Amino acid sequence: MSLRSKIRILIVAAFIIAPMLTLPAAQAQIGVAISINIAPPVLPVYEQPPLPAPGYLWTPGYWSYGDAGYFWVPGVWAQPPSAGLLWTPGYWGYESGVYGWHAGYWGPHVGFYGGVNYGFGFGGVGFVGGEWRGGVFAYNSAVANFGSVHVTNVYENRTIVTETTIVNVNHVSFNGGEGIQVHATAVEMQAANEHHFEPTADQVKHEHFAAQDRAQLASVNQGRPATKASANVNEYHQVAQQHVQSQPISAADRSVGRSYNPNTREANQDQRIANGLRSGQMTSGEAARAERTQSNIDQQVHDDREANGGKLTGAERQQINSEQNAAGRQIYDLKHNGNTVKPNEVDDREANQQQRTAEGLRSGQMTSGEAARTNENQANVAQQVHNERTANGGALTQQQKQQVNKEQNKNSKQIYNEKHNDKTSKPEKNR
Repeated sequence: MSLRSKIRILIVAAFIIAPMLTLPAAQAQIGVAISINIAPPVLPVYEQPPLPAPGYLWTPGYWSYGDAGYFWVPGVWAQPPSAGLLWTPGYWGYESGVYGWHAGYWGPHVGFYGGVNYGFGFGGVGFVGGEWRGGVFAYNSAVANFGSVHVTNVYENRTIVTETTIVNVNHVSFNGGEGIQVHATAVEMQAANEHHFEPTADQVKHEHFAAQDRAQLASVNQGRPATKASANVNEYHQVAQQHVQSQPISAADRSVGRSYNPNTREANQDQRIANGLRSGQMTSGEAARAERTQSNIDQQVHDDREANGGKLTGAERQQINSEQNAAGRQIYDLKHNGNTVKPNEVDDREANQQQRTAEGLRSGQMTSGEAARTNENQANVAQQVHNERTANGGALTQQQKQQVNKEQNKNSKQIYNEKHNDKTSKPEKNR
């Protein structure tokens, strides 16, 4: 089925889903509310705004989907429907070839939200930003930003913040597929069967404001929304109104947004290599081969664009896609061939570099030519690590670790410089 056909189904589904907002609380927010075949962008990094007043609870920002594609709904402090309720954030889940949105809800306990690390107490499992005590919400000062607001019901527990498992270190915004590989715990499954309450009227309005704000569209901001978070709904409403008046969403924006893919093929492959290194499914030697393959493809894309005034021809796109299909199979085979390594700091550093390259490609801060150089450099370091481990029976000496770290520092500076020079590339649907 074509993307256009799925979009038509999506629009029709929106009219079907709308009545769900009027369902009884126990029935609302059950199942998948929306599904598409393009993965959501990575989560942007932002600071939590100050608490507007005692009694508000933090609800993380998220990528939603509308008639102009993905748009960012700012994180916001919200008032729960009643005392004793906690917010379970919504999340995107990948299954059977599509990405489905599982809407958030209020309930007595925090349920499963895909293992997504939304931050500020929502580290992937449960919530550590505060708790209800006798009908009054007590805030964990190790997580919440109070600003100038005087809050009396406060406690500090940094241990639980640092020891809580953070399953998403890459700002990945979806569960399943090449995203976060976690499943609901027994406690989370129990919470899913409790009595739930739908988002408040203010929360519904908040998402509506974001959907009308052109500056929040992923196709416009390239994954860096103008407003990442807001102290309250009314504060953001004023900002959104100004944006709507100054530059409303056009028909062209909707057309581009619906076909915009924030996760370019090149970036996806780098992301998969990073995930393989971090999990131990790929050894350094395997990563070196995959990185070198990506470097060659990146360089080919760069050369073809240079020859054609910045764009790829249809035939070149088909050729690149064919090569990326082969590269994708290579990565899959390397991750599932039984060769594994215990996760370690050297491979984790290597994974971080691949992650930064992927993010640079997604945002347009890195061109294919720049990515080719970084992937080649990473391949050289990964091969060096593999050779030294093989010579030493599987481990690196302290001196070798220091040398690898020195080379990675050099690569890190290169990645930073390439992401912050004046060379940019507009992300495309297919690279």
